[in-house]
Amino acid sequence: MIEIKELTKRFGNKPVVNNVSVNIQPRAITSFIGPNGAGKSTLLSMVSRLLDADTGEVLLDESNVKKWKSDQFAKRVSILKQSNYLNVRLTVRELISFGRYPYSKGRLTDEDEQFVDQAIDYMNLGDMQDKFLDELSGGQKQRAFIAMVIAQDTDYILLDEPLNNLDMKHSVQIMKILRKLVDELGKTVVIVLHDINFASVYSDYIVALKNGSVVKSGPTNDIINPEALREIYDMNIPVQEQNGCRICVYFNSH
Repeated sequence: MIEIKELTKRFGNKPVVNNVSVNIQPRAITSFIGPNGAGKSTLLSMVSRLLDADTGEVLLDESNVKKWKSDQFAKRVSILKQSNYLNVRLTVRELISFGRYPYSKGRLTDEDEQFVDQAIDYMNLGDMQDKFLDELSGGQKQRAFIAMVIAQDTDYILLDEPLNNLDMKHSVQIMKILRKLVDELGKTVVIVLHDINFASVYSDYIVALKNGSVVKSGPTNDIINPEALREIYDMNIPVQEQNGCRICVYFNSH
């Protein structure tokens, strides 16, 4: 389990994340939702060690993440940042192979290649694995980066707005794949999402942030209701049931 304890991060005098405590349940999808500037990505960056907290701590299996050696941590936790720039020309397969670096240090074994093949299959990238990344659309590139994270084969997968650049079809595809990683492989997925309907349909738990603080957190159905959503987003959001899923109809709400 990941335990987030009293985390605070300031940029200048402004606390972007303010005294946040929350537990990430294992073998489940937890979505961080909330308005722009709520602190979702900053919180995820501290959990993944990309950013140092000013105060507080993150525990992975009851041990402070700062105490983990980098390669050991990279075998347990993988992270997909919001923007991924590369200044080298790589094929899709070469990029995905990077996911094996904590294990292989660049010398891929047969076992590493198997994980790469598996990730390519999972993300339906077989027909483009030899293409260069700069030949791909934004959505295809995003799927390749997610495949790299899958190839890393960690217990915990942290994704910062992975649906950026994706059309509806591929967004659904990605969320279904994340659901499969949890249901079939027992992974723990933490994801920053803007679209509350994707959070509603695919998450087990939701952590809602606003102005750097947690305003609501718990099982998805506890959060996806008009009262809770009004508190999070300051707007009236009707919720409808469809095929057992709660859908937020916010397009013309006041």
